[in-house]
Amino acid sequence: MSSDIEPNISGILLDDHTIIQNKEMQNQLESKGYGETRHEKFLLKPFETLYFLFYNKLDLSKGKKKVDFEQMLSIASEKDENALTKFLIYRDLRVRGYAVKDGFGFGSDFRVYERGQFGEKGAKYLVFGLAEGKQEKMGTIQKNIEEITKMGKEPILAVIERRGEVIYYKISNVKFVENTKNIDSSGFVFS
Repeated sequence: MSSDIEPNISGILLDDHTIIQNKEMQNQLESKGYGETRHEKFLLKPFETLYFLFYNKLDLSKGKKKVDFEQMLSIASEKDENALTKFLIYRDLRVRGYAVKDGFGFGSDFRVYERGQFGEKGAKYLVFGLAEGKQEKMGTIQKNIEEITKMGKEPILAVIERRGEVIYYKISNVKFVENTKNIDSSGFVFS
């Protein structure tokens, strides 16, 4: 984990989001691509909360009770079955030095900014995840790729192996042109 992240972030759990009340901490987090302001409150998304809890950088409470990583994962998973997948992808991208924000709604997806360009340029990549063993229709993946490409982003598929390792695949749209030149009536190709 990047050593420049301030330890001792204090947050209050509200539903499955974390409220950060300290203004100075809000500014530090926001400048590094964490959190967002909604309804005049600075909030961390569940995957961001899990990230900070995983590295013991967040003191999270709900009422008078402390909330740890396992409890937060359980809370986040009740709201989103992909909570663990999102956390694993998010953690991996952050450890690699990328600024990462929530995506556009393609399941477990994130907008990923080139290193050092957060706040200066838009996200270059849109990473969407798939856990190993989970089935997804090819048509759905193809539709996602087309939509992501239309937005001017590069689609990246993140596959989470059973051990939690994340492998990335850069994907591009390919059209296959039918080759009818040397096909006989049986459908076999001769060259």
